[in-house]
Amino acid sequence: MKHPLALAVVAATWLAAPALAQMAPPPAISVTGEANVSVAPDQAQIDGGVTSDAKTAREASEANNAAMGKVLLALKGAGIEEKDYQTSRLSLQPQFAPNRAGPSPIVGYRASNRVTVKIRDVTKVANVIDVLVGAGANDIGGIHFSVTQASKYLDEAREKAVADARRKAEIYAKAASVTLGDAISITEEGAPVPLHRGKMAAPMAAGAPVAQGEETLSVTVSVSWAIKAKEQ
Repeated sequence: MKHPLALAVVAATWLAAPALAQMAPPPAISVTGEANVSVAPDQAQIDGGVTSDAKTAREASEANNAAMGKVLLALKGAGIEEKDYQTSRLSLQPQFAPNRAGPSPIVGYRASNRVTVKIRDVTKVANVIDVLVGAGANDIGGIHFSVTQASKYLDEAREKAVADARRKAEIYAKAASVTLGDAISITEEGAPVPLHRGKMAAPMAAGAPVAQGEETLSVTVSVSWAIKAKEQ
């Protein structure tokens, strides 16, 4: 006579078998679709400021504060709102004389103050650079362009990426002699990011040429398509 517990285990196994069969994934083709959308940037960001050298730390700091004050006033006078520029770096460092024989003596100090300026009209980038340089800025770094309303362009890229995935899936379905059905899963891979950012060529100075170029927004999706055998 079989033990009741053994009978229960066997019965549970029989009942679970159909459920396991139902959980098996349906036949599918999984592919990756990609799409790019090029967009003209509508906003820019510039890093600029003042570097001052002096014999003492106090002299360097005072000279830098005075020079930077003129730069900030010039930005305000040019119509740049205060919310659109902020300090990005402030430093005071000793400067050492070259000395290979031993410790280098301090020969002076360098104070630096930089601001990041947001420009909401890309046609005014060159004018803002002129304002910075004209006010005494002698430490102007890079310029970056961006797209403020990127979401609507990314939505366009998403549609194109899914279409690209379907195109690839249809090729595989034809090669495998199966019929392509509905999409059963769609996953966007990673966060969409610009492939390229417009930059200004160095050196940057008053009257420097500015080329804003385009930003290319990229989207990649993974799509699984149901398949079935072709009807004879």
